[in-house]
Amino acid sequence: MFKEIIIHAGEEETKVAVLEDDVVMEVYIERSLAQRLVGNIFKGRVENVLPGMQAAFVDIGLEKNAFLYVEDALAPRAWNGNHGEAAANISAVLRRGQEIIVQVVKAPLGSKGPRVTTHVTLPGRYLVLMPTMDYIGISRRISSEKERERLKALAAQVKPQGMGLIVRTVAEGVDEGELQHDVSILTRLWNKILTRAKNSTAPSLIHRDLELSQRILRDLFTEDVDRLIVDSRYEYEKIMDILEIISPRLRAKVALEMRNNIFKDYGIDQEIEKALKRKVWLKSGGYIVIDQLEAFTAIDVNTGKFVGTVDLEDTVLKTNLEASVEIARQVRLRNIGGIIIVDFIDMQKEENRRRVLAALEDEFKKDKTKTNILGITELGLLELTRKKVRPSLAEILQRPCPYCDGRGKVLSEETVGIHIKNQIYDLARRTAADTILVEAHPHVAARLIGSGGTNLRDLERQTGKSIYIRGSQAQHIESVSIRPLYDQAEIRAQSLPVHPGQLLEVKIEEPHATKGEDGIARVNGFVLDIEGAGALVGETVPVEIGKVYRTYARARLVR
Repeated sequence: MFKEIIIHAGEEETKVAVLEDDVVMEVYIERSLAQRLVGNIFKGRVENVLPGMQAAFVDIGLEKNAFLYVEDALAPRAWNGNHGEAAANISAVLRRGQEIIVQVVKAPLGSKGPRVTTHVTLPGRYLVLMPTMDYIGISRRISSEKERERLKALAAQVKPQGMGLIVRTVAEGVDEGELQHDVSILTRLWNKILTRAKNSTAPSLIHRDLELSQRILRDLFTEDVDRLIVDSRYEYEKIMDILEIISPRLRAKVALEMRNNIFKDYGIDQEIEKALKRKVWLKSGGYIVIDQLEAFTAIDVNTGKFVGTVDLEDTVLKTNLEASVEIARQVRLRNIGGIIIVDFIDMQKEENRRRVLAALEDEFKKDKTKTNILGITELGLLELTRKKVRPSLAEILQRPCPYCDGRGKVLSEETVGIHIKNQIYDLARRTAADTILVEAHPHVAARLIGSGGTNLRDLERQTGKSIYIRGSQAQHIESVSIRPLYDQAEIRAQSLPVHPGQLLEVKIEEPHATKGEDGIARVNGFVLDIEGAGALVGETVPVEIGKVYRTYARARLVR
């Protein structure tokens, strides 16, 4: 497998993509106005202690207070192997106004503030230092038992007294000197943090984690990466300087490519755009649908256009196997965390179900973020969890729709039309004006007018008012403007804004709904049906007004 890392260092954001055999697998984005919080260490002040939740809120100087669980606040010896008793009394551990050192372990998400812990971890190249815990751990990704024992023995020799170490995957094969070098750097850093904490008043930031490109060097740029490309000379030189210290042999894999848009050139922007959509097509013609909800993420698998060649079970198996690979990629690419439910297409054979589950497990082994596949539920749904420590791609790049309030749907034209009719009836009862002007989205306006104006005539008969309905693209499909007209000059202007023989320049907005050869334009929302202009959508053309009707006018192109 050919693995490469692409870094775009821009003025407002830094973007990193991880590619495996030219396929985008992971994307990291950090913006200068919203720097990452996870890993930062604060001196905070306890604002509230909540015995009912066995937690506390800590002011760390952000807009929202941080959330601290009792397990993350206790001294390690109080909870190691005895979680039940540890959670007994948060009030015995913390008090309001107490100043404590905490580290952010989960970024703010939605309405929730960041989650913090008092158990600080300081990642290095080969080791993670745990200043408050006396413990040695070895990365689970190191599979050789002999190598695990060797690294555990080395870690015991270099471990500072009273502190803990976790040996990272990248440490496989390194010697004691490299581990000792890591420990020296990390212990000096911890002493600096303690000094800053002593001389600072809460709340205050006392340690900021590395910038994105530096974290990539520390966490992702390992021997199994074939190439790292960066598009900024300044960032390139900084990367080379860092590698000279932490891993000089990797400098040969770094390349500088000064491009205007490196993410576009490598097809990464296109993959990011696809990752923001619900539907993902598979090469076979099947597809998956991904819905990221508040409580969990639901993924549905469908055969789509794939009909297979053998039988239904074979078609379903092939679709599910292909979907397994794509699901794992999309989860990594979108950085989906929390509970994930996958609805694979039902399979009759137990052997096929095991094959699909094994394929999914194999793909998730490539993921550095911890994922637990919990198996298939009684309803036939596959359940898995993935650790969530940073916002998903959608949370970084998108925001809730201001029109539909994040529902992802809008009211239908029929529903909006019914609401508007009720508003017209209500205004007609309350106003002394004889004329009412209604401005709505063109699709809604068309329903209110009806074929040949039948609905409009019914409205006027039931209200006893003259009603003018205008379609306007400026109106959102769910909004409407309804007002009475008193001034006769305004009534004349709104009732017939054009007259026969008038010459105008108008923009063709859309083809006619039933006569595709004609085009539709509007003057102050008043519809013009322009003969032979259906192929000129988007163009501004000269027209002459012909016959003028109550709700629209005919026009012809002036050649």
